[in-house]
Amino acid sequence: MWRSCLRLRGGGRHLLNCPRGGLTASRGPGPKPPAHARAYAPPAAERKRFYQNVSITQGEAGFEINLDHRKLRTPQAKLFTVPSEALAVAVATEWDSQQDTIKTYTMHLTTLCNTSLDNPTQRDKDQLIWAAAKFLDTDTVWSPAPHLSSGSRMARPWHPAASLLVCILPAPGFSHGCRVEEPETLVELQRNEWDPVIGWAERRYGVKIGSSTSIMGPSIPARTREVLVSHLASYNTWALQGIEFVVSQLKSMVLTLGLIDLHLTVEQAVLLSRLEEAFQIQKWGNVEWAHDYELQDLRARTAAGALFVHLCSESSAVKHKLPQG
Repeated sequence: MWRSCLRLRGGGRHLLNCPRGGLTASRGPGPKPPAHARAYAPPAAERKRFYQNVSITQGEAGFEINLDHRKLRTPQAKLFTVPSEALAVAVATEWDSQQDTIKTYTMHLTTLCNTSLDNPTQRDKDQLIWAAAKFLDTDTVWSPAPHLSSGSRMARPWHPAASLLVCILPAPGFSHGCRVEEPETLVELQRNEWDPVIGWAERRYGVKIGSSTSIMGPSIPARTREVLVSHLASYNTWALQGIEFVVSQLKSMVLTLGLIDLHLTVEQAVLLSRLEEAFQIQKWGNVEWAHDYELQDLRARTAAGALFVHLCSESSAVKHKLPQG
């Protein structure tokens, strides 16, 4: 019943081609976890790394993570068990990538697994679908920000220092971008970059979406909503946790679907979600420590969420190549 342990510190590390201290870890004290990171798990103080080796084993309920000879557990003390070997390898790599201190706020896959296992908000599958589908009415790429009119845009006038509070402490429901009526250069940029993605989604799912600069946004046809909700329902609960997480990062259902369907890369999806901010940065300049950190953090969270969806949607076992010769 039990499979032999897969050691990541040696030959197992190549499975994800993720070097020690890679994307999910950094040396030194590093920045404190951003406010949005606390939405899916309570912040934990950094603590010293207390384990040497990370391995995975298969039990009756799924795949488990071992830190030396200790079984990893969730914040609610449940046995940390994931449904697929690939996801277990990815989570184990996060733990093995930690340096002298464990920075849990960089471990997005672990956090998503904890959320799926503990379900602290007690949401079922239908509630997860609704949480993602509600962004249809305020999607970044086809409607304006829900709380801003075209005449009261944050970016008019705009200066890089004025965006610090937006980058560090974004207002609840703040959208990284939205349809505007002026300036014309930004209108054209949005049309050229967003309309092709909307067109792809309409063809891919056989629906009608459109776009709008009205403060009320476009009227989403009932059939469009039904088709997209039905598509979300085809995913299991674990994958839906990842989808809802990505949608909440990008503030866009259509960008999330484009990313999950491999129509967009992570870099493209993130850029499209913050198109107006990128436009203003190009015009007025960049606050390096604020904008750069916010961008990289958004990319990391979006990439982790998309990876989580795929690892929760595929077969439970990893296929290992036989040695040649």
